[in-house]
Amino acid sequence: MAIDPTKDPIDLFHAWYAEARESEPHVPNAMSVVTVGGDGQPSTRLVLLKDADKDGFVFYTNLESQKGVELLAHPKTSLCFHWKSLKRQVRIEGEAKLVSEEEADAYFATRSRGSQLGAWASDQSRPMPGKAELMKRVASYTAKFGVSKVPRPPHWSGFRVRHHRLEFWQDARFRLHDRLIYDRDGNDWRKEILYP
Repeated sequence: MAIDPTKDPIDLFHAWYAEARESEPHVPNAMSVVTVGGDGQPSTRLVLLKDADKDGFVFYTNLESQKGVELLAHPKTSLCFHWKSLKRQVRIEGEAKLVSEEEADAYFATRSRGSQLGAWASDQSRPMPGKAELMKRVASYTAKFGVSKVPRPPHWSGFRVRHHRLEFWQDARFRLHDRLIYDRDGNDWRKEILYP
């Protein structure tokens, strides 16, 4: 079945994402994010999509982690979703910007208490002497906050990747795959079908 193009790529993304949520056995919101270090070395890891709309694709992280530091210094990035059960992939290119303080606070408040405490306890991406040290830090923050609300750490927030290019790829027989590109053209989108 060929890809059914829509006027807005976010509409097509949401249609595919809804299907992935039904058919993908584990974390259909997993996406790879690529960052680039000061030496030009790219790095890829999986993160979880938390929101997607006309303004971009949102995920949250420790801003002092490798990806946080690299995105703040070099905001150009790419994302990739791969839904094996559907034999589909979506690639996104754009620029990452921090979400508002209000958005970060609102999302942090929805996280489990354990995840909130972990955000305080983990020096993400930095060397750790052992798991016992992490657990000691979790216990320390558990005692510090007691039964009160756990506030969002100042080093924890989200990025919104404002997309300027999306590619929708779908498997087809004999490797004659379907590929559809959307490129931002001012306030509109230019569509192209690519050879597989």
